[in-house]
Amino acid sequence: MKSGKAGCGLQYAVKKSGSAVGYCALSIKCGTRDEAGYHSGIAHFTEHTLFKGTSNKSAYVINSYLDRLGGELNAFTTKEEIVFHATVLKEDLNKAASLLFELATGATFPEQEIQTEKGVVIDEIQSYKDSPSEDIYDKFEEMIFQGHPLSGNILGTTASVKKITRDELLAFVKEKFIPCKMAFTVVADMDEAKMEKAVLKLADRFFGGSAVACNNIQECGMSERQGFPCSSRVIPSAEPFDKRISKRNHQANCVIGALAPSLYQERERLATVLLCNILGGPASNSILNSVLREKNGWVYGVECGYTQFTDTGLVAITLGCDKANLDQCLTSIDKEIAKLQSEPLSERKLKAAKKQLLGQIAISGDNGETQCLSMGKSLLAYGKVSGGKENKALVDAITAEDVQEMAIKIFDKDRISKLIYI
Repeated sequence: MKSGKAGCGLQYAVKKSGSAVGYCALSIKCGTRDEAGYHSGIAHFTEHTLFKGTSNKSAYVINSYLDRLGGELNAFTTKEEIVFHATVLKEDLNKAASLLFELATGATFPEQEIQTEKGVVIDEIQSYKDSPSEDIYDKFEEMIFQGHPLSGNILGTTASVKKITRDELLAFVKEKFIPCKMAFTVVADMDEAKMEKAVLKLADRFFGGSAVACNNIQECGMSERQGFPCSSRVIPSAEPFDKRISKRNHQANCVIGALAPSLYQERERLATVLLCNILGGPASNSILNSVLREKNGWVYGVECGYTQFTDTGLVAITLGCDKANLDQCLTSIDKEIAKLQSEPLSERKLKAAKKQLLGQIAISGDNGETQCLSMGKSLLAYGKVSGGKENKALVDAITAEDVQEMAIKIFDKDRISKLIYI
């Protein structure tokens, strides 16, 4: 793999694969948390409307540009990033990469297209209200991050989306879409030196050779030590809550969670990843899956997820169940957490948990698109892309006491929050 920084400040990484399919992604350190001064939901709405026209291409041309090659063009918005990415045959990779750069630098936001897309996004917002499992999680984040930029809903609200204007979109892109806040990544079966040369050529073509300075390095989320958060970022301080909201749904839905380590608390972060995988990871042998679903049949699914941000993190257990089973589920969850808090894992269990986690990471990372997106996130967060051996060494260094400590800290009864739709 080759990585570096173009003269304009854009970070990049290119990696050779063994597939006829090529992947590229442009990741921008700008998400929902960066909407201060704009209507909420503008980051997500920008992601939608970038595809509606550039100075050289109409919306129709953009939408069919890669389709006619058998490729795909997609995008997503998170609390901290906007990412658009493409999948094509490797011989068409330069066309895909050029399109991503053109969208980031030349979107024109035609007025008619803006009005049409508002209807699409508002329909998306309304559809979430018909999905209690998604709606409750958004509500939980809003409550636990209250008063903090992370509290904002990625989609915004119907009222805020209606108020977004073309001038606002243009101002948002001009302020946020600058090369020092971007990372471009490629995974393809091509010579890495040639890929690197092509990326640098594109960066020079669309941004010029001179570095574009971030006007406000704190707003950018970077310190002078590239990739690490500014000390001015504030950790959320909302009071823990235990709230039930009456809903006319067949199921009861529940989220139990608390603040957790950030991206930059390395040992604590990895111990938390391991803890969540043991407690409620995707495998059927995770503790909560085994007890709540496989043994008792109380739930269709239960998860313990961990979302990492630059200044904090969030661990959340989510489930949906028949209302009659809710109290039994909550009691069992408390009991299993207490076990993890009371004594460290045995050497055998810790070894098995590490092997499972590393296997999951390796298998998911074998996908070229996953690799490409992960590389972009890593560049924006750390200014580098870690290798498999480095990650294995970090996971291997985690002790049973580290996992126990995170179980005690995160699930402290004075810190934990709970939201139930019933």
